Amino acid sequence: MSYTHKWPFFLLIFLFFGNLHAQDNLTGYWQPEFAINYDVNKAYSHNFSVTNRNYIIKDSEVLLKTRQIDLVHFSKLDIKDNQSIALGVQYRFRNNFDDGENELRLTQQYNVTSKPFSVRYGHRFRAEQRITQPLTTHRFRYRFAVDFPLKGEKLDMGEPYFVGSFENLLSVAKGNSPQFDTRLNGQVGWQLEHGLKIQVGVEYRIEEYTSGLPQNVVFLLTSAQLSL
Repeated sequence: MSYTHKWPFFLLIFLFFGNLHAQDNLTGYWQPEFAINYDVNKAYSHNFSVTNRNYIIKDSEVLLKTRQIDLVHFSKLDIKDNQSIALGVQYRFRNNFDDGENELRLTQQYNVTSKPFSVRYGHRFRAEQRITQPLTTHRFRYRFAVDFPLKGEKLDMGEPYFVGSFENLLSVAKGNSPQFDTRLNGQVGWQLEHGLKIQVGVEYRIEEYTSGLPQNVVFLLTSAQLSL
């Protein structure tokens, strides 16, 4: 895929997000993240991250207010060159900042990738148990992702790359109706020296889209990832 052929991806994304101002039921967040990746050996690795989610639009008001802080750990095992399984645990601190419940989340993951040319494709399947004091919610997720360099066919140090994904989610809990969500994500990143990656982008979510009043959620994403 040539550099000029990649730009339609960005045009579609920016046109899509540019229409969000006309959407009702809109909530906006700024979500910075810092992550560390640590390889135990060639097949086994750990990931640790901390994420801070902040309101920037709530009830038609522009503000900056912390909603939650997430601490996350994943252990990943490569079972083939392009396949891996992972287990994750996450704790969400929310009632310190908002009216929501703190949450313990357990995650089981399977991921498979392919890279026929300069574009890499990924399919990720996740099952999650979201445990709060009132109830446990079981969530099932499928994500399709692509990433590719924005200059040439190979990513060199300091050059930009693009990461995009589309994800569907199903949440079920005792006594509640099933909830269906969709997420569309686009980010630009840079591979820097000493194993550091910087990424910025946006994510759009439609939550409870089968209900009579689906929720529109927009994220401004910023992240730093350090590989040791």
